[in-house]
Amino acid sequence: MILGVSHLCFRVTDLDATLAFYTDVLGFKHAFDFTRDDGSRFGAYISCGNRTFIEFFARGEDGQPAHEAPSYQHVCLEVDDMTDTVAALREAGAEVSDPTVGKDGNPQAWLSDPDGNRIELHELRPDGWQLQALARLEGRGA
Repeated sequence: MILGVSHLCFRVTDLDATLAFYTDVLGFKHAFDFTRDDGSRFGAYISCGNRTFIEFFARGEDGQPAHEAPSYQHVCLEVDDMTDTVAALREAGAEVSDPTVGKDGNPQAWLSDPDGNRIELHELRPDGWQLQALARLEGRGA
């Protein structure tokens, strides 16, 4: 079932300044970027250790004016088996989306808590970007 927090996601006003703060000031490691087809960056992941990440996207990327886009986006929980977890949560009465595979190569599904806060379920696969980044950052190749 649920193994722990996989990542938190925030919309930020200045992606470069945010990455500099979290890497240069706080000492976390840059893991990977989300890029458009033209190569321009619109988001990034940093590693916080122990398979935990923070995900950042530039405000306004979703069409909302940058000053109106909320900072908090979602909390992501790592699961050991997406199919079994979704089935168990549905059995417990939760409304969970059907799993899909995200751009990072990992299965994901979504639900909301009673206040409407979004929760992502994430199964990390060996060929997904997060585990590849951890292997690279820890000097194990990939």
